[in-house]
Amino acid sequence: MKVIHFISGGDTGGAKTHIHYLLSGICKSIEATLVCFSKGEFSDEAQALGIPTVILDDANILKTLRCLKKMIKDGGYDIIHSHGAKGNFVASLISRSCGLPVITTVHSDPKLDYLGRPLANLIYGSLNACAMRRSDYLVGVSESMRELLISRKFKPNRVFSIYNGVDFSIEPKNEDRLAYFRGYGLDVDERSVVVGIAARLDPVKDVATLIRGFAEAQKSCPDLRLAIAGDGQEAETLKKLAADLGLGDKVCFTGWISDVNSFYAALDINALTSISETFPYAVTEGARARLATVSSRVGGVPMLIIDGETGFLFDSGDYEQLGTKLSLLAGDAGLRRKLGDAIYEKALRDFSVEATTRRQLDIYGEVLRRDQIKRKGGRDGVIVCGAYGMGNAGDDAILAAIVGEMRSIDPFLPITALSRNPAETRTRFGIDCVHTFNFFGFRRVMKQTKLYLSGGGSLLQNVTSRRSLWYYLYTIKSAKKLGNHVMMYGCGIGPVNGASDIRKVRNVLNNCVDVITLREQFSLTELSFFGVTRPRILVSSDPALTLSPASDDRVDTQLGKYGISPDGKYICFSVRRWKDFELKAPIIATAADYACDALGLEPVFILINRKEDSAATGLVCGLMNNTARIIDEPMETDLTIGVLSRMRVMVSMRLHGLVFAASQGVQLVGISYDPKVDAFLDSVGEKLCLPYEGLCAQELESMIEKAALNYEDDRRIQIVERLIADERLNRRLAEELLRS
Repeated sequence: MKVIHFISGGDTGGAKTHIHYLLSGICKSIEATLVCFSKGEFSDEAQALGIPTVILDDANILKTLRCLKKMIKDGGYDIIHSHGAKGNFVASLISRSCGLPVITTVHSDPKLDYLGRPLANLIYGSLNACAMRRSDYLVGVSESMRELLISRKFKPNRVFSIYNGVDFSIEPKNEDRLAYFRGYGLDVDERSVVVGIAARLDPVKDVATLIRGFAEAQKSCPDLRLAIAGDGQEAETLKKLAADLGLGDKVCFTGWISDVNSFYAALDINALTSISETFPYAVTEGARARLATVSSRVGGVPMLIIDGETGFLFDSGDYEQLGTKLSLLAGDAGLRRKLGDAIYEKALRDFSVEATTRRQLDIYGEVLRRDQIKRKGGRDGVIVCGAYGMGNAGDDAILAAIVGEMRSIDPFLPITALSRNPAETRTRFGIDCVHTFNFFGFRRVMKQTKLYLSGGGSLLQNVTSRRSLWYYLYTIKSAKKLGNHVMMYGCGIGPVNGASDIRKVRNVLNNCVDVITLREQFSLTELSFFGVTRPRILVSSDPALTLSPASDDRVDTQLGKYGISPDGKYICFSVRRWKDFELKAPIIATAADYACDALGLEPVFILINRKEDSAATGLVCGLMNNTARIIDEPMETDLTIGVLSRMRVMVSMRLHGLVFAASQGVQLVGISYDPKVDAFLDSVGEKLCLPYEGLCAQELESMIEKAALNYEDDRRIQIVERLIADERLNRRLAEELLRS
């Protein structure tokens, strides 16, 4: 494999470090050449590191392009890899004529690269934007940058992520830190605690927030000092701000420094205050020096800094919050050591230059694999169909689980979903999307994919609509006709009423489906009744059972919005509008009051489908004597699961309210309006279920009391662990079809 890299040659900061580290690493495994379009510090350092470097600094762009084309042809390169506006622009000009795939690494938010320089943004920013659109693949430096690019309508299946890695074989040292800082005019002694930042002094780094936060912390921590390393357009403004705040010689501006290791080795606390980042070297380089770190919650930083565990995070621009964190660290040397050691261990494990190099080589391998498939007219990837993009947390959870399992088969596997809201689904799940009813669009994708997944849930039923049944049967038939393997993935079946529709289901499934996995035995009975015999049919379980809850701090923050204490005792309800719900709402309201008054469980209502459940929830809560908390905002699936994990009992009409709660060992009470609710509860050995039609307040209260008394019974956890193990069958069979 041979790769040629393009870059302007005037790059500084994180981009320079990334490219130098990256090429130093990959040159040990493949042939790589760096082309710089200007000579200077960047190219000199690259050559000093042993990176094969070519300098093409001719002002005649046409001559440069001719030279590059000859280099690529004679050198037998396989991939063009560009960095920065000029590198991207040049790559876009020659990519078509060279016939090679182009990869563009995005080191920072392109819309902020020329912040405060409108003319440069108009010229270079516009050219860069056009060049990026012409690139075959993009690499975002952090998962958050990948998400940003996807939100700007770059195709998710062509956007990868990578993280800045540092060389941990280098140990930052500074033999005399007091002399070091005194040399820059900083008033320090043995008691001083020095917080520092190394960054360009431009608006996106928001160093002003650091100065203001430091001023707040200094009021209670007089030994605290601040060192600012860097230069840029805001230097004079920031110096004036420090003077206006009366900080005097408690702050020093070192200007640009080439030896950042000595700088970090002299610090006690590392800080980052940016309003936008990808995954900054300032954090990993500080981690290498075992520095306790305070950073704004931006970009990929939370991948390394877990608030309170490996450092502290604060909201961008909130200098008072920053000041509080700085005060805490300044006054506790033990805490600084603890956080410094923790961030070092995590960075060493996950963000070394070796890990970055491996990831980049994997990306190169995937690009060449796809290029070969394209040249041979082959097939690649998965298309997933389900009730997605309709605001239902249960269906979205199924998609999240399927995407996760497909990524575990192949982290680069192209995935496309059919969705009623393609933009939202694309951004949320990081996959390509086609509108559910864009028939030409999804048929075009099906001609290229290898596997069609009918993605979980109860898609094949006609209780809510015959048209939806016909639609899903049509997509299955189309996928098989257009050359895909077809799998129905951890799904529920039925009810299907009417001889005509049963016949349609039997014919399509027998003739077009390779494998069916079911989430419970009831669905197996239904298929047997329909006469479906030809596909391979097995019982697994619901894909959503495999999903993990959000972190404790995210869950605590979410609960705090609604005044829900982490230490409280709660019962959760999930209701939906159904036939004669006005008659059932008073029964549920009475049961919720009983749980509160007699059992000491505070009622919390959650909307699994925020569009459909709001009115029903409001009706029940309006009939209660006690005040219930309603979590009515849309939440990510992991956050929904995390919130439900804090409940003692879950009373639910919604199937996935029960599934999410069951996955966390919460006691369940079902209100069954559909056989799928009974079927799931039976699969987890749960007998506490009332039929919707015969709902009775006394029986519901009795079941809630039994569930509350069994709160510490871990029997269900064992059952759910078995179901999660069974669910792995879905993944294994999908992998077999992809490999065949």
